[in-house]
Amino acid sequence: MISSLTGVVQAAALHTAVIDVNGFGMLVQATPQTLSALKVGERATVHTSMVVREDSMTLYGFASPEEREVFEVLISVTGIGPRTGLAILAVHTPEEVRIAANTKDTAAFTKVSGIGPKGASRIVLELNGKLVPTGAPVGSNPAAPAETWEPQVLEALTGLGWTEKDAKSTLKALAKAEPDLIATGTVPDILRAALRSMSSGARAR
Repeated sequence: MISSLTGVVQAAALHTAVIDVNGFGMLVQATPQTLSALKVGERATVHTSMVVREDSMTLYGFASPEEREVFEVLISVTGIGPRTGLAILAVHTPEEVRIAANTKDTAAFTKVSGIGPKGASRIVLELNGKLVPTGAPVGSNPAAPAETWEPQVLEALTGLGWTEKDAKSTLKALAKAEPDLIATGTVPDILRAALRSMSSGARAR
């Protein structure tokens, strides 16, 4: 089992990254937030979970052991595969997932694209007792300047399938609705908020 990788980032895209570990290029899939922190040519460490199928072995990368732990619990739920697990962690922090599971907050899970009310109910039912809040602070990371986060967030949103027009419109609305987040939030914070807003809007239509 490969639990972490440390090496030079060879490539970083919207869904994957390649990390050179002693001459071996290791491909990992991850959330946009995790990938946004990887810089090509720089050394990095990602915590990993290997999912083995009959026809494949896939590494999933995470910024922290806590994120990996929540992912592994999520994919133990019936109907939640690695892609959905990553989608949940793209919208919510590990602690937010723990809180939602502990409080049976199905609405939190329906904010994730592709998860409806029935799926959310099944998730909170199966997560009962498996994930409990740790008391970790939420959204306490240092802020990134606008010239850094805006292009990264736009690129991540368009890479996830949203049009550039919709992405820009969402960020504009987010700036009005949550000015404190825009002023002090990190790239992951802002991206998560945008994904929540866009997923809710898609269901409303």
